[in-house]
Amino acid sequence: VSGEAGGITQHIGAYQVEFEPSGSKEKKKITFLDTPGHAAFTAMRARGAQVTDIAVIVVSAEEGVKPTTVEAIDHAKDAGVPILVAINKIDKENADIEKVKGELAGHGLQPEDWGGKTPIVLCSAVTKQGIPDLMEHIVLMAEMAELKANPNRSAVATVIESHLDSSFGPLATVIVNTGTLNTGDVIVCGLTLGRVRTMMDANGKRVKTVPPTGTVRVTGFSSVPEVGDILQVVQTEKEAKELLEQFKEHTAHNKKHSFADLVSRLSEGKLRQLKVVLKADTQGSLGALQESIGKLATGEVAVKVIHAGLGAVSESDVMMAAASDGIVVAFHANVGANVKRTADREGVEIREYDVIYALLDDLDGLIKGLVEPVEEEVIIGNLAVKEVFLTKRKEQIVGGRVTDGSIKRLPFRLFRGDEQVGTGRVTSLKHVDKDIKEAKEGTDCGMRVETSVGIEVGDRMEVFLKELKKKAK
Repeated sequence: VSGEAGGITQHIGAYQVEFEPSGSKEKKKITFLDTPGHAAFTAMRARGAQVTDIAVIVVSAEEGVKPTTVEAIDHAKDAGVPILVAINKIDKENADIEKVKGELAGHGLQPEDWGGKTPIVLCSAVTKQGIPDLMEHIVLMAEMAELKANPNRSAVATVIESHLDSSFGPLATVIVNTGTLNTGDVIVCGLTLGRVRTMMDANGKRVKTVPPTGTVRVTGFSSVPEVGDILQVVQTEKEAKELLEQFKEHTAHNKKHSFADLVSRLSEGKLRQLKVVLKADTQGSLGALQESIGKLATGEVAVKVIHAGLGAVSESDVMMAAASDGIVVAFHANVGANVKRTADREGVEIREYDVIYALLDDLDGLIKGLVEPVEEEVIIGNLAVKEVFLTKRKEQIVGGRVTDGSIKRLPFRLFRGDEQVGTGRVTSLKHVDKDIKEAKEGTDCGMRVETSVGIEVGDRMEVFLKELKKKAK
């Protein structure tokens, strides 16, 4: 806590150690990714990044399994990551190892010495007892899983932290999944691109190359990438721009699944499991709900509670539902405004209930296909076309002024006078040379659109959003 490691985890969120297993003369490198509060782990999973090979759940021998421990266990289980438990503070007087093992078994982590499959390592961060044993276990689990990467290819890495630095500009901590990352490499990362200017390891030392599993802070991005974004090395800046454009178009067409999409997939038999993050006000209610929900099933679909907890719905609950393509169910549990905004952004449905039977009936109706989606349309804004810059067969670049509402990357109807002459979709938006997510009333913008109708100066574009609402039969 008082040494260098504390500073490392605060500044870079990950660090690498070298370890020589017993009976081997070759040193192994282990990269530890520190995810306090599990927020980074969930955010990365929600964006599709598979970065964690083994989850080490640290439990105090004094305090045992706490709500945050349960959350960490549920995250790792749903991600399908092998779990290793480190029981820490075994040097303390009040340490009760058998009690902790019992609590772990109660959450589905049966210790190996109890006939289960979960490796448990006893250790102390103060006396260093068990630390070599912990690393031996990690190396053994990695060898059993045959985790390998090719260092002789263009690098692919995952962003685990990012921010705007006053000295370095946009900065991201990345972990290299495969290939070797070099200073000077041209990169595409999420919705940004750039060239690797500098790389610094956990000790602040500059490095020029980073092999697989290496973790560094990278500068040289044109804007700040998001946690969970995938960094790819390409050969030229032209290739980077083409790849970025493809990614933008892909994300425009593949928005996060909404609740109605979930309903549709359940109705059509495309989903075998409805995943639920459950929050309740009392332990009694939580236990009763878990048991009742666990019994809900049809021949095709089952309901699985992937995480259950007491108290208000948190942003972490929403992110877990987003990562697992599930919903949040709140029974007498408060849902704050910030949490609702996060749910809207991530496309997660939060269902609030006061009556237990209503909750169970609703979930039962969902999995039996008794809820059908009804489409509703909302007009977002209008734009007057002032300029047509490029016309291809199915793609055009136009400029105009937002006359009311706002313009986003959404479908539109095209009007010439009072007559509708076609439809299309806005795939990208710019203000001057800067990419934007939204152009507001009274502002000018340029846009790339997909449409089969030739747009002319003076046309009006009516941008709309289609929302699927639920309707009980």
